[in-house]
Order: sequence, then structure tokens, then C-alpha cells
Amino acid sequence: MIVDLPDTTTSKISKKIMSLREQGGVIALGRVLTLVVVTKSGQEEEAIEAANEASREHPCRIIVLADAGVEGPDRLDAQIRVGGDAGASEVIVLRGHGHMAHESESLVNALLLPDAPIVAWWPHGAPESACETSIGRIAHRRITDSANEPDPRLALENIRSTYKAGDTDLAWTRLTNWRMQLAAVFDQVDGDPVSAIAVEGASDSPSTLLLAAWLSLALQAPVTIVADPAGTGIRRVRLTRASGDVQLFRPGLSVAELTQPGQPAQRITLPRRSLKDCLAEELRRLDPDEVFGEVITMGLPLTSPRRVQTSAR
Repeated sequence: MIVDLPDTTTSKISKKIMSLREQGGVIALGRVLTLVVVTKSGQEEEAIEAANEASREHPCRIIVLADAGVEGPDRLDAQIRVGGDAGASEVIVLRGHGHMAHESESLVNALLLPDAPIVAWWPHGAPESACETSIGRIAHRRITDSANEPDPRLALENIRSTYKAGDTDLAWTRLTNWRMQLAAVFDQVDGDPVSAIAVEGASDSPSTLLLAAWLSLALQAPVTIVADPAGTGIRRVRLTRASGDVQLFRPGLSVAELTQPGQPAQRITLPRRSLKDCLAEELRRLDPDEVFGEVITMGLPLTSPRRVQTSAR
């Protein structure tokens, strides 16, 4: 069910939600958090779709603040989606015009679930300091996506310089499967130290930078980034050791090959992760991601531009 409320107020929206609940049995019980999505009008549907899918694992209330532009008179248009149009959640889309186009805690206060954690997500247009925004100050977790920014490295640098516990970025979440596979390799190899690290990935991928930062910080070895053409994702990690190199190579989109000294090559399923999967993972934890904090603040400087090379292929 979709209900449109043009030129409305948050008080009227809240009353309408209560009315829908009484009329149709739309139940808010069991909602575990409020997800506030901050975006622009016209860019919200992909985020809503991912949030709806993630809500099947984490039932929540989704509030979308969609900036409709500062031109024109102040006005708030709303849309409420429940039932089959909202997955396992309630979706409230707020399209603000004029002064109401600006992200503001006052727009969502009356709509937040009582005594439930708040997660803020900027799928596009990450703020310079998420924790200092009006919504960021009330959120337990703050999720950005540097991959959608014009300059991904600059976006990561902004996170590094303003980082507060609770900040995270989906470029980091996309690395979970790579990190799990490489961590398993670390547990299996002998104690021969790694002397050099090479990470090959797309030139426009902040995940490439974060993977290089994590490896360099964890293994205490210099890292070189080999830049592939934009849009190709992460392709290869090579760890140089005196006893022989360890390499994890993904030539396509889903299957990687692991090679180690003295062992046959091993094929591993390593698909690119969907937006829904990444968001669902972030909603599983409401405590700060300490590893991300260390990687973004201490590991990212180890991936300086002078260590980036261009792939010859």
C-alpha cells in the first residue's frame, strides 16, 4: 500500500501511520531500528529497494529524506509505503522543498521508533563530516558510500580526517569476502614474513585502497597498488615471501584462484557483493567497527599516491 500526503507535516504523517496501523493491522512491533536515508529526490528508489530487502533480515522503519531542491516555497511532501511495498519495514519518504530540502533532525524526530537505535545512510553525496551533520549527531551508526563520490580517494580522506566511532563506508563492507579468504590464508601459511604486498584493482575503486590499507597495516609490509581500468573491481592480491608468493586472483566477476607454494591451485567462489547484502551486513552490528576505524585512520596513509602504478594490461 502506498499513501501520498502532499504539502503535509510530520505530525500529520505520524497520525496517518497510526491510522493505517489501526485499519489494516500494520504492526511496528518487532522493528529493531530506524534507518534514515539521506539522498536527493530522483535517486532514492535504488536505496529504498536495497533497504526493503535488507529489512527482511532486520525489520525496521525506513525514513527517506529526499532533497527536492531549495527553489520554490517551503513544502513537505510525504509518501508512506507499507505491506508488500515496504518489505518487512515501513517506508516514509519525505521530499522537502525550499528550506525543508536541507537535512534536519527536526524532520524525523516525530517519526523515529521509540527506544530503537538509529542508523543513518548517505547512498550518494556523502557529507564532509557525517558525525557533525544534524542526522549524524543522533545516529548510532553512520554509513557512507565513497564509491558513489566523484573522487573516491578524497571521500575516504574526508572520513579519515573526521572519523568518529560509528562511522563506516560500504566500500569497506564490499571487502568482507576478500578479507575472510585472505585471513584464512594467513592462518594456514608458515611464519615466513611478507616482504611486499601488491593489490590490483580498478582505479576508481575505494575498496582497492581500503584492502591495500588493511593488508599493509595487518602484515606490516609495504604495499603497491596496481590500477586497472575503471569499473573492473578488485582483481588480484599478491603477497611476496621468501618461500614463495601467495596470490589470490579473480579474473572475472565471481570465481577466484588461490595459489600458494607447494600446493595445487584452489578455485574459490568470490562474487561481487550486492548493495542489499552490504547494507544488511552493516545493519547486523550497531557497535563501532574498530577494525575499520584503524584501517581508515592508520592504514589509509600507507596507500599514498606515489605507491600507485598503472596496470600494463
